[in-house]
Amino acid sequence: MKKIIAVVLSLCVVLGCASFALASDATIEKDYEVSDKIRNVSITMADDPTTQRGVCWHTDDDSATAVQFVIADKYEGTFEGAKTFRGSCEAFKEFYVHKVKLTALKPGTEYFYRVGDDVNNEWSDIGTFRTDDGDNNFKFIAIADVQAGNEDNFRKASNVMKAAYDTMPDAEFYTSLGDYVNDCTQEEWDWYFEKFAFANSSLTIAPVAGNHDGNITNKINHYWFDSMFNMNAPRECIRAEGVYYAFDYGNAHIVVLNTNDMYPMTVQQTNWLKNEMNSSDAQWKIVFMHRAFYSAGKNLIKPDTIIMREQLLPLFDELDIDFVMAGHDHVYMRTHQVKGDKLVEDVTYVTEDFNGVETTFAVDPDGACHVLPGTAGTKTYSINDYVFDCVFDSNIVANCFSQRDIGDRGIFSTVEIQDGKLVYNAYAVDYETGEKELVDTYAIKKTTEGAASDKPMLPTDSATTGVAQAFNFVYRFGKMFFDYLFVIIPKLIINAI
Repeated sequence: MKKIIAVVLSLCVVLGCASFALASDATIEKDYEVSDKIRNVSITMADDPTTQRGVCWHTDDDSATAVQFVIADKYEGTFEGAKTFRGSCEAFKEFYVHKVKLTALKPGTEYFYRVGDDVNNEWSDIGTFRTDDGDNNFKFIAIADVQAGNEDNFRKASNVMKAAYDTMPDAEFYTSLGDYVNDCTQEEWDWYFEKFAFANSSLTIAPVAGNHDGNITNKINHYWFDSMFNMNAPRECIRAEGVYYAFDYGNAHIVVLNTNDMYPMTVQQTNWLKNEMNSSDAQWKIVFMHRAFYSAGKNLIKPDTIIMREQLLPLFDELDIDFVMAGHDHVYMRTHQVKGDKLVEDVTYVTEDFNGVETTFAVDPDGACHVLPGTAGTKTYSINDYVFDCVFDSNIVANCFSQRDIGDRGIFSTVEIQDGKLVYNAYAVDYETGEKELVDTYAIKKTTEGAASDKPMLPTDSATTGVAQAFNFVYRFGKMFFDYLFVIIPKLIINAI
């Protein structure tokens, strides 16, 4: 049976199957009927990706909440003797949200799992996930801004994700950098989970909250994002408009920010960010977020983004962030190394072999590389040239283009880390045929190990940070108005003349 599964898996990858083999009826025998009452299943990162996972799904009716899982090598067509974990079930809008945290998993191990009601023996189809083995070699996929409003556009975006998996079938997880949906309705979320079921049932996801995923600026859809996924947010995190969380993977510490926490970003979250990065000795420090610091899209000179940039850019430099991936503006952009909001000019480069490909690495560079990996969806933006002049010096930009200028194709990115090397690639994909083209690449080499800071832990509760937050609010808004009156508006007038 294991040989048969391996052969079918290989054929599915080569032929670009519409569904992932490990979650298909054709490759896994089941001794039960799949329930049509269970939908929108996802596996997410938990506190320790080597031994834990979060699971979430939806039903229309209140029911028992259970996850059963078994090591893939020991699966023989039945879940008899499988471990069972139970969790919570809470009503949200017109459906019920089920969440379970899996613990005591084995590192570097593949599991088959199913979710459902163990009282009435109603179960989902079988999914798979693999835990982090803890070594310093891993790969992941990144997409951004699916933001579809109809079923067909979700289908097209899912074809981009299928091309991504075909390109990197050994990816260990993927992230979607916010704006899964457009109007944040139950119908749109159901479409997303239906079209991306092949990915969400076979890959762990590290979700990022976008402003269209439940935010005060988008029809005040509170708690939607938190009801779609089971994430390891800190206890003090206010979940109404998204969540923030962090995890170690291999030799990287990855922080997922909630940029819906704005006007301005709370001191709670910024203190938490400092604590996370200062206490980590990981060699790589990576940030996933929705709103981007650097872009040629329309959103960069909006008040929320300006406030966020002013607050976080110096902090990223202080914390020695290496790589930043964001969404929000549906154009493609990658910067050179940036520090102090300026180009880092004294970067040393070396060309070496990486998996059989000659690759040019920036060696131990200062600052961070910022990536805005376009959109996997069909809603694309044009380049706004005036943004460069109004907000930042355009010589920091290494690559920038509108997807409208390359035939309205979706984009996905891949990241591979091997010890002290990080290699990033971006691909444009035809929404219908899946034909792809490499459109950008960048690589960083670090010869130094990571080290934790001895700085004291900062408070992250709302009571202790209340006074600082009040000052932060007044100062950030004042600075934003000053920037508009004396920097941005004068430059807009000069450009217009």
